[in-house]
Amino acid sequence: MTVPQQIPVITQTNFPGLRLANRGKVRDIYDFGNALLIVATDRLSAYDVVMQEGIPFKGKVLTQISEYWFEQTKDIVPNHLLSTIVYDFPSDCKPYWNDLEDRSMFVRKTKPLPVECVVRGYLAGSGWAEYKTDRSVCGVALPDGLRESSRLSEPIFTPATKEEVGTHDENISYERMADIIGSDLARQVRDLSIKLYLRGAEIALKKGIIIADTKMEFGVDENGRLILIDELLTPDSSRFWPKDTYVAGRSQDSYDKQYVRDYLVSINFNKRPPAPHLPEDVILKTSALYLEALKRLSGKSLM
Repeated sequence: MTVPQQIPVITQTNFPGLRLANRGKVRDIYDFGNALLIVATDRLSAYDVVMQEGIPFKGKVLTQISEYWFEQTKDIVPNHLLSTIVYDFPSDCKPYWNDLEDRSMFVRKTKPLPVECVVRGYLAGSGWAEYKTDRSVCGVALPDGLRESSRLSEPIFTPATKEEVGTHDENISYERMADIIGSDLARQVRDLSIKLYLRGAEIALKKGIIIADTKMEFGVDENGRLILIDELLTPDSSRFWPKDTYVAGRSQDSYDKQYVRDYLVSINFNKRPPAPHLPEDVILKTSALYLEALKRLSGKSLM
């Protein structure tokens, strides 16, 4: 089944005259010298495999939520966002304003760190699987007696490698991250990541959303300054749970792509390309969950 034609879906951009620098799992990135144009498409990846169908409004939701959080956290750490207003973009972008509107960010160029900074406030996903085996997550020892979705006494920092499209990111220890990027930088990104998570979790909880965990990325700009990049506290980079249905000891309802993951589990997907086709009901339900997350957090509606 396919998404109704009246619902716009962009799974790939091609803008003649703009220099495509990279096509990631979700974002197409165009190079403007000392700045980048990041376009969030409606592609969805699950288990690091890009699905064949896009999710309506998804790219716009990711951009709008990231913009919201960048504003809420700019006192903690500078971020790469210059503008999300298409009229501010270079003149070469003008022919593509319709496609760019609401789903693109013009940002400072940085040298990205080769790690993802993961913060977990609750025990879920790969963290829960690892805890069941040895009562720890990425080398962080945890107490006995925790259950699936248990709230941790304090957030833990569990970094991961950043792999190419189609390759699984790998959880690593803090010590391994320090070996990769240096101890001083590792300490900075760990402390900033936890501060950002705590700020976001506090704000989201007041709006009925539990941010169970999240991943962030940092880069270093031309002046050697550490900058928050990519996206922030979105349904793609985080687990969003409804506060009013949360119960420890089981998997949770969510406002993120868990609905797609659950479908893939139900059909015994082997977590390797090629991705299976997604049914229309899974596509539309996932779109509705993303839109609800945006509305709850920022008050914005794209419908």
